Amino acid sequence: MTRGGTEALKEQLWAEAMQHGLAHAQEVLAIGDGAVWIWNIVADRFAGARERLDPWHALEHLWAVAHALPPEDEAAAAAWIKPLKEKLLAGDGIEVISDRDEVLTKLRGSQREAAQAERNYLDNNRGRLDYKGAKDRGEPLGSGAMESTCKQYEGRFHRSGPFWTKQGDEALMCLETFWRNGRWSLLFPHVPPDFNPSRN
Repeated sequence: MTRGGTEALKEQLWAEAMQHGLAHAQEVLAIGDGAVWIWNIVADRFAGARERLDPWHALEHLWAVAHALPPEDEAAAAAWIKPLKEKLLAGDGIEVISDRDEVLTKLRGSQREAAQAERNYLDNNRGRLDYKGAKDRGEPLGSGAMESTCKQYEGRFHRSGPFWTKQGDEALMCLETFWRNGRWSLLFPHVPPDFNPSRN
């Protein structure tokens, strides 16, 4: 966690991964919400990692197409997306993309533009849609745990009232991260090394 931008975050992620055995890892998995900067960091620091698009973000893009189709109501959108969701989570992401191509032939104007953009998004992430393989390997599907943590940090540091300098904010985020990761004893040697704030 840092306010130093993607370059600083990249260095933090790399250092953390190395501390947890990246140099000896047989496999590396990177899960992201589809933001290009995330995949750029993965390519720069974790070359060769398997990449996975969070499935709920993929579904958001399907919903965007569903809402662009006539009739534009929630019930019709839900009925249209249900089989596609099942295909996507079953590992048939390529088929879902092909289905979007069929939809495009029936649309015109702004509806077609919206559907085309969402189809392109899925196509750009086609190598990151192996959700069946993830389930078979017992891997996490999405980035929900990390997104929840980010929201907790945001609630801690961006709540109404407090104002931080960038340096002060960075220092407090560092302390919060040491606390969350059970490394308080590295900052305060009198704290037992096995101290875990979630249990104490």
